[in-house]
Amino acid sequence: MKSIDTPRLRRAFGRAAHRYDAVAALQREVATRLLDQLDAFGERKPERVFDLGCGPGRAAQAIHERWPKADVLAVDFALPMLRQIDSDARWWRPGRRCVQPVCADIAALPFVEGSGDVLFSSLCVQWIVDLPAALQGFRRVLRPGGLLLFSTFGPDTLCELRDAFAQAEAGDPVTPFARMQQIGDALQAAGFRDPVLHRDRFTLTYPDVTALMRELRAIGANNARMDRRRSLTGKARMRRVFDAYETLRSDGSLPSTWEVIYAQAFAPQPGQPTRDDDGEIARVPISEIPIRRRNR
Repeated sequence: MKSIDTPRLRRAFGRAAHRYDAVAALQREVATRLLDQLDAFGERKPERVFDLGCGPGRAAQAIHERWPKADVLAVDFALPMLRQIDSDARWWRPGRRCVQPVCADIAALPFVEGSGDVLFSSLCVQWIVDLPAALQGFRRVLRPGGLLLFSTFGPDTLCELRDAFAQAEAGDPVTPFARMQQIGDALQAAGFRDPVLHRDRFTLTYPDVTALMRELRAIGANNARMDRRRSLTGKARMRRVFDAYETLRSDGSLPSTWEVIYAQAFAPQPGQPTRDDDGEIARVPISEIPIRRRNR
């Protein structure tokens, strides 16, 4: 379980809401690739779809356009992000809201059991403190056979920035991200079936370190580690960070690596077991337990 300052993260995304779309080019590309994987749901028509960590709601709108008769719930814990959805008339049509915003923490979904057919989440899962527990919650909300589809950052993300800070002995500015194997293990432990994982590796370029850090603040991706340095990083130490990063300059730009992991899985049928550290635990709905009645 990683240690993340969730209130700090919520404030950061709230401050970033009004300019998020203008700077989140990578996030839009990853969401587009993840939306393509909705084909895994086949020819079925979902009744309800959740976009978890929806941000300003672009993916939620795309899902609604794909399945116009489905209820699409756009879920985010930063209320200013949800207000970006309401601010655009494109999200409305006479007599009905196209996308329904819900302010909630995706790590503790406030929805009834078996209420959704598809759970979609692009680049939000990495901010969850306890991923195995959250996946248990995802399974609870999905109907049997429902599709779980998410993307998340992998541990190689921002490795150049992390190395530069390490060389300058300035701490670690990057939130720890789960490895692919950890994600697969958590999916299996939660009882999801047919998990499929793959990854992309993106290299973005920046004119200098300041531009990279400015973009991170603009999308709300501040350092949310609980063990982060609380005092200001001095000018001399930041100069060493910049100098260490400069050794990577090529063709006038500095590289920045972003590892993205994609996960796809299906909710099991009722009664399928989950596993914890002590082994399997069978969970069977009481309605499926045969009862022998004695004649009196």
